[in-house]
Amino acid sequence: MLRNVAVVLLDGVHPFELGVVCEVFGLDRSDEGLPVYDFAVASAEGPTLATHAGFSLAVQHGLERLESADLIAVPAGATYAAREYPEELLDALRRAVDRGARVLSVCSGVFVLAAAGLLDGRRCAVHWHHAELLARRYPKIVVEPDVLYVDADPVITSAGTAAGIDACLHIVRKEQGPEVANAIARRMVVPPHRDGGQAQYIERPLPRSQCDTVGEVLVWMAEHLDQEVTVEQLAARAHMSPRTFARRFQQETGTTPYRWILRQRVLLAQQLLEGTDETMDAIAWRAGFGTAPALRHQFVRALGTTPNAYRRTFRGPEAA
Repeated sequence: MLRNVAVVLLDGVHPFELGVVCEVFGLDRSDEGLPVYDFAVASAEGPTLATHAGFSLAVQHGLERLESADLIAVPAGATYAAREYPEELLDALRRAVDRGARVLSVCSGVFVLAAAGLLDGRRCAVHWHHAELLARRYPKIVVEPDVLYVDADPVITSAGTAAGIDACLHIVRKEQGPEVANAIARRMVVPPHRDGGQAQYIERPLPRSQCDTVGEVLVWMAEHLDQEVTVEQLAARAHMSPRTFARRFQQETGTTPYRWILRQRVLLAQQLLEGTDETMDAIAWRAGFGTAPALRHQFVRALGTTPNAYRRTFRGPEAA
């Protein structure tokens, strides 16, 4: 049963992501018959911590507070993706998992869990902006770059900002049931449930240019998404055999040519749905899906929502 919750902070913590955990687990809602958690904020780096927003936090508890927690949350921080972490903190997180506690990360807090080795062999979520760096730095973990959160119990990871709310409510729902989670969501005026597999809203990124051997092919692929291509054709452009090209492509991008181009087509469709009034048939043709039904099928598979619903989200009901 979830009763004791601790949030552990490092210097440069993001106030919003900290506030998400405090809002779900740190408020006394006993007047509504909701559970009250033994909640505390702990510091891994002394009693006074800076935030990225320009103010400081005075924290009463140190790492000893983690020893009794059923759930330890690590919110995001401004430099968490590019710094070292106190070994005492990493040890405390490992001990927590060993004794049966859960750990939760919000956005870049996932780098701390990865450094502790808690994600090795596990799937995890992270803000799309950090996905490539996380996968490159920790090759033993499986990064899901476009989902809201991943429950790889006892390790729960979430993407940026509001996805942390979804992950926290998911834990409440899992431990105390949907009625409790829904009541907390109503108090917070947020959706009571967004499935973890729902996709993040992601801007269409440029192809990676730092690839050693397939970078020029990636640029060509991104510029010709409306064309059907084979591995043999792409390999010829890279002056390699198909087998060598497929292997190098996987090594340098972390995926297959088919999956890479499919993801780029979905991202282009997102961009067109958000920024144009083009019909579904036109978007399907420009993005390389051919027909509107094919676009809808791949869009739902990738993002968990339909193209029309996605357009309504960004442009209002009249746009669809």
